[in-house]
Amino acid sequence: MQKILVAGATGFVGSHVLEALQGRDDVHLIAACRDPARLPDHFRGEVRAGDLRDPAYARAAVEGVDTLCLCAAWSSLWGNRENSERLFLQPVLQLIEAAEAAGVRRVINTSTTSAAAPEHSADPQSRGIPRSFWPHLGNVIAIEEALRERAKPGFQVVNLRLGIFVGRRYGLGVLPILLPRLKTHLVPWVAGGRTGLPLIDGEDIGQAFALAATTPGLSDYEGFNIVGPEIPSVRQAIAHLHTKYGYPQPHFSVPFPVAYAFAGLMEAIDPLLPWEPLVTRSIIHLLEDTGADNGKAERLLGYRPRHHWQAAIAKQVAEMAERQTYPMKMYRPIS
Repeated sequence: MQKILVAGATGFVGSHVLEALQGRDDVHLIAACRDPARLPDHFRGEVRAGDLRDPAYARAAVEGVDTLCLCAAWSSLWGNRENSERLFLQPVLQLIEAAEAAGVRRVINTSTTSAAAPEHSADPQSRGIPRSFWPHLGNVIAIEEALRERAKPGFQVVNLRLGIFVGRRYGLGVLPILLPRLKTHLVPWVAGGRTGLPLIDGEDIGQAFALAATTPGLSDYEGFNIVGPEIPSVRQAIAHLHTKYGYPQPHFSVPFPVAYAFAGLMEAIDPLLPWEPLVTRSIIHLLEDTGADNGKAERLLGYRPRHHWQAAIAKQVAEMAERQTYPMKMYRPIS
């Protein structure tokens, strides 16, 4: 029986991975998290509780594990360089080192289709392109590179470049950030809203991880783009939000160079203002085409997403109506 550890089991990705693997007769499922009380109510697997910043816990967490799913994250859509390194990059690199030393045979990593966007992201094997304006993306890419260098027989790496998260249990991302800003009537279309928005439901992410963890015959390093069954344009997605939920649509359009310049100005004047920037360069970057599709994942993993972007948006908007009583911060709170 394969022992699979899900690190970051209470987060958006991790909780959906638990659901996808729960109940499989060929899997001994282990949840690694700081607060077991936040695990899904129906989870009945093993729990290894602790803080990944603790080296002793990192070593204990991966003991006897066959496959490690790296789902832990502290996210920031801009700034927070030190926090991203301390709370995300360093603990994850430490866990990878402990996993290799403990004899873990396969690591499944959480990355993003934006890692190499827009130039090379259609190729999931391509190297990421760090962006100085987005420290957290640089750390995501640094983890990719660390895993790429360590991949070898007996220590397989499967790097999943996921689309833009949407669905149940997601508290940071494009929708929670974008929707309050649309209400200001100040957010423009970028490039006419013609670029693709690779939204993906958490349940499809869980399916992709489960397949990546259990599919035999993969190479020492495999990269996959993982997106939903259909990629809408930005204009299609916002038009749907307007028609279905009454959110305003942008009233004018700017090209990407102008959007980046304006977002940079918003970041520069942020110290003078009592609120977060209207837009940041990281958000503009997310709106650039990735060219990602599921072709390789379907061929090698049998991945076939089932959850349409409109249904995923409906889930998240419903949760936001219940839980998001004020505009979402552009970083994950420290707790």
